[in-house]
Amino acid sequence: MSSHIKELITMYGAIEAGGTKFVCAVSNEALEVVARVSIPTEAPEVTMQAVYEFFDQYELTSMGVGSFGPIDVNEASPTYGYITSTPKLKWQHVNLLGMLKERYNIPIGWTTDVNAAAYGELTFGAAKNKQNCVYLTIGTGVGGGGVINGQLLQGFGHPEMGHIHIKRLEGDTFEGVCPFHKDCVEGLVAGPALEKRTGKKGVEVAPDDEVWKIQAHYIAQALMTYTLVLSPETIILGGGVMHQEQLFPLIREAFAELVAGYVAYPDLETYIVPTKLGDNSGIMGCLQLAKEAAQ
Repeated sequence: MSSHIKELITMYGAIEAGGTKFVCAVSNEALEVVARVSIPTEAPEVTMQAVYEFFDQYELTSMGVGSFGPIDVNEASPTYGYITSTPKLKWQHVNLLGMLKERYNIPIGWTTDVNAAAYGELTFGAAKNKQNCVYLTIGTGVGGGGVINGQLLQGFGHPEMGHIHIKRLEGDTFEGVCPFHKDCVEGLVAGPALEKRTGKKGVEVAPDDEVWKIQAHYIAQALMTYTLVLSPETIILGGGVMHQEQLFPLIREAFAELVAGYVAYPDLETYIVPTKLGDNSGIMGCLQLAKEAAQ
C-alpha cells in the first residue's frame, strides 16, 4: 500500500491505561475495532515499549487516552498530561501524554479511565441518546466519571467520586481499607473491603448474605450524593463487585429510602443500571475521544 493511500485511511488509536493493564486498540473511521492488545502495567519504560510496538504498525489519525490516576487534566497546568500522585510509585509524575505526543505527533484526547468509560456508555451504551450520566466502577478500588451536558466532567482536576465520605450504619465498626481516608466509599465497598469484612472473595459470599445489604446501603448513599449534586439522567455501575447482580435491586431500594421523596428522579430500573458495553466501555470512550480530537 502506498504512503499516499495510507494517509487517506482514517484510523483511530485508543489506550485504556489501567493500574494492572493497558488495553490498546485501533479502529477504522466507523469506530469498529480492527486490532486490540492487552499489555501488563509494569515499569513505564517496559509498558510503553510494548505500547509503541503495537501502535507503530499503524498510521494513526488521532488517539484517545483514558488513564488511571490521579492525572492532570488542566490544560493550563505545566504538568498537563502527567500521571501525578498515583499509589503506583514507578508511575508517579510520568508525562504519559507527552510521551505519546512525542512518539506520534497526532492529536490526542486525554482524560481519566472512568471518564472515558462514562463517555463510552453515553455514546454507545447504557446512556445512549442522553446528555448526562455518571459511571461508577466498584472493583479493586472505586472510581467515578461523568458526562454533563455532553461534556466530560473535569475542571481544575477530575472527579474522585470513590473518596467521598458517607454516613456509617449504626453498629458498623469496620474501619475501612482506604489508605488515605479509611472509611470513604472506596474504603467501605471496594473489593478489598468486602474481602476484609467477610474473609472471602466476593464471588464466594452467598448471594443472600447480609453483607450485600451493607454494601448496597453505602453505594446508595454515594449515588444519592451524585444525584443531588449532578442530577444525571442515568447512573451506570460497573466493576468486579457489581458482577453480583443481586446488588442492583438492593441498591435501588436503599436509594429510594435515602432520598425519601425529596427530589424527582427517573424510574429506578432505568436510572441505576449495569454497563451495556461491559469491559469495552473505556476503550470505546477513548475511540470517541480520538475521533473528536481529529476534528
